[in-house]
Amino acid sequence: MSGPDAHLLIVDDDERIRGLLQKFLVRQGFMVTAARDAGHARRILLGLDFDMIVLDVMMPGEDGVSLTRSIRDKSDTPILLLTAKSETDDRIAGLEAGADDYLAKPFEPKELLLRINAILRRMPDVSQKEAAPKLLTLGPIRYDIERGEMWRGEDLVRLTATESQLMKIFAMQPGEAVSRSKLVEDLGRDHGQSQERAVDVQITRLRRKIESDPKQPRYLQTVRGSGYMLAPD
Repeated sequence: MSGPDAHLLIVDDDERIRGLLQKFLVRQGFMVTAARDAGHARRILLGLDFDMIVLDVMMPGEDGVSLTRSIRDKSDTPILLLTAKSETDDRIAGLEAGADDYLAKPFEPKELLLRINAILRRMPDVSQKEAAPKLLTLGPIRYDIERGEMWRGEDLVRLTATESQLMKIFAMQPGEAVSRSKLVEDLGRDHGQSQERAVDVQITRLRRKIESDPKQPRYLQTVRGSGYMLAPD
C-alpha cells in the first residue's frame, strides 16, 4: 500500500509530539496508531500489521535502534527513524539495524510526509497481476524483476523497502556500474556525503542476503571509482 490510507504506527515517548504527529498524519488521510514507548509498541505489533513504522530513537528504556533491530528480525515493514542526534555515526547505526531512512529533529511536518510517501512508494506492489517471470540468477538466489521478489530455493527472502528499490535499480541495468550519487538520487534522497554513506550501509545489508561471502561479493560488486554493479550469472 502506498500513500494515504496506509496504516502507520507512531512510536514516541513525548506525548505532545506523539499527539501532533498523529493529528497531522490523520489529516493527510493515513490511519494512525500511537505507542508511548518500545514496550507499548511491541504489544501493539503482536496484534496488528502496519504499512510503516515511524519510530523515535531516543526513548527511556529500550531505544529505537534496538526496537528496529528486533522488528527487522521478524518483519520487512518499512521503518523511518526520528532522531535528535546530529552525528552521522548514530544515524548509520539506525540504518545498520534495519531502518529504511531517518529524519533529524526538529523537522517540518511536510518533510516527514514527503519521506513517508517516498518510502511507501518503494514497497513492491503485491497486488500486481501474474506475469511471465523475468528472472536474474545470482547463484542460489533468484530475483523476479516483474514482481520485485527475491527467492532462495523455495524460501522468499525478505527485503526492506530500500533494499527492494536498490534491486530494482540494479536489475534495470545488470552488468553496468551505478554511482553512489545516482543511487542517492534514484532513492529520492537529498544529495550529500552522509546519504552516500547511508547507501553504502544499505548495500552491505543487501549483500548479506545475496552473497555467500558478503566480504568478497561475487554478484553485488564494488566498481572502484564508479560505484556498484549487479553481476548476475
